[in-house]
Amino acid sequence: MNASRGIQIAEKQPVTGQGTQFLERLAEELDVPISRYQEASKRYDSVGSWLCRDASTLKDFNPDVYVQGSFRLGTPIRPVSDDEHYDIDLVCELSLSKGDYSQHNLKAMLGHEMQLYAEAHSMQRPSEGRRCWTLDYAEGAQFHLDALPALPDGQIKRQLLIEANLSDAWASSAIAITDKDHPRYRSITTQWPHSNPRGYTKWFRSRMATNYRQIRAAMALEAQASVEEIPSYAVKTPLQQAVQILKRHRDVMFAGRPEHKPISVIITTLAGLSYLGERTVVEAVLGILQRMELHIAFDPTGNVLICNPTDPQENFADRWRDAPEKRASFYAWLHKVREDISIIAAQQNPQRIVEAASQSFGERQARAASGGAGRRSTSLARIYGAAVNLFAAAHKQSAPWPKGQVGSVSISKATWTGRGFSRPMRLHSNGQPLAKGASLSFHVTTDIPQPYEVYWQVVNTGAEAAVAGKLRGGFDQGKVDRGDITHKEDAAYVGAHTIECFIVKNRHLAARSGAFVVNVR
Repeated sequence: MNASRGIQIAEKQPVTGQGTQFLERLAEELDVPISRYQEASKRYDSVGSWLCRDASTLKDFNPDVYVQGSFRLGTPIRPVSDDEHYDIDLVCELSLSKGDYSQHNLKAMLGHEMQLYAEAHSMQRPSEGRRCWTLDYAEGAQFHLDALPALPDGQIKRQLLIEANLSDAWASSAIAITDKDHPRYRSITTQWPHSNPRGYTKWFRSRMATNYRQIRAAMALEAQASVEEIPSYAVKTPLQQAVQILKRHRDVMFAGRPEHKPISVIITTLAGLSYLGERTVVEAVLGILQRMELHIAFDPTGNVLICNPTDPQENFADRWRDAPEKRASFYAWLHKVREDISIIAAQQNPQRIVEAASQSFGERQARAASGGAGRRSTSLARIYGAAVNLFAAAHKQSAPWPKGQVGSVSISKATWTGRGFSRPMRLHSNGQPLAKGASLSFHVTTDIPQPYEVYWQVVNTGAEAAVAGKLRGGFDQGKVDRGDITHKEDAAYVGAHTIECFIVKNRHLAARSGAFVVNVR
């Protein structure tokens, strides 16, 4: 195994204040709103609760359901358009043995429960993919959920790595997974495909551990909260933000030929290996791009090796052998993203930054980032500090209903209309501060079957509302019109406010949406 040879490490590249600020704001624009992380968490918690319920055919096998992929790593990015969906990747790990079941058996067992879950929540039947079962949520929810059947396999994987004289540092959490294209898919055998999402996450987090701890502690200090009160998804390190920027550039560059785009795990792995603890986004991106090729190796026949840090026997670039166009596409992308980021980082003219970034990241994203200085705080601590104060408001009432069946509800779309404007504009949680007098509309999707009751809780803050005696924190019953749940409010007082939807069925709380934050100036 030989590392890349002949690579020239570039001298330090010029960086301007304007370029630095733009890339910081671009990273914020690309990040998924906190409300989406909360929705994703509720959806996989719901599946986990279903698999562990008393009537579950899998209950006796101790289902362990956890998220993998970009949501686990903290690197998901907003869809390019409002019509695209977020993918939630789950692992459903069962305490079973490969000596008793085939991959086909295991996948069918999970598929049965996923079908029952879909029926109970009035969803379409799950579709079967090569490795996973996919659930499509109602239109407007913007979520797909991929559930991967798995068995624990850490002990066997460690043994294989030790016998091959390879590192087993991360192998204890390895799993055996299903794959319809595997030659022994229907046979009872020890030869199963492997994966290790938990080990990979631990490795990735180890690459940014110091910055992560420092940022989280600073956020807690500014929010006057304990470190434990700051959820991991609210913390973004320069490594995570660099990965998000690189993935969006890749998506835009290969929008017309997605089958050739470099896969996310290759970008994430090379970024993690190349990251040296830089403390700003621009330093992280430039440093990663400068060092990426140092972590690409070749076997004796010249095939590219980009090994899984948690399983040295797995080559993420193995498909490049039979598809040389994928290798060519990766190097073309690496050359282009280096060039584009360098131009943006060195540019002083704001208009030229937007022009350059529009080609690389999309015009909408570029213009949003260029106008972000007055729209979003670049301090996540400041943003989250306001949220913590909101959630702990003294006038906020606790939900009066006991918890009942597990389901989900989400504020799938929010819009606002300003005075003198007739066209509704999309509103994101904790996003652009709105002017007083704006009219707001919130649309909800839920998988709870009717009949049910809907309640809304608005919690507002600020001196204006307090002086006027208009602080709110109670519950107002909403309406359901032919299955449609919509609620309207007016932005009457300056401050940070939240709105949350509650679904009550048979006098029990069936689902709650999580707080949607609205800022009014």
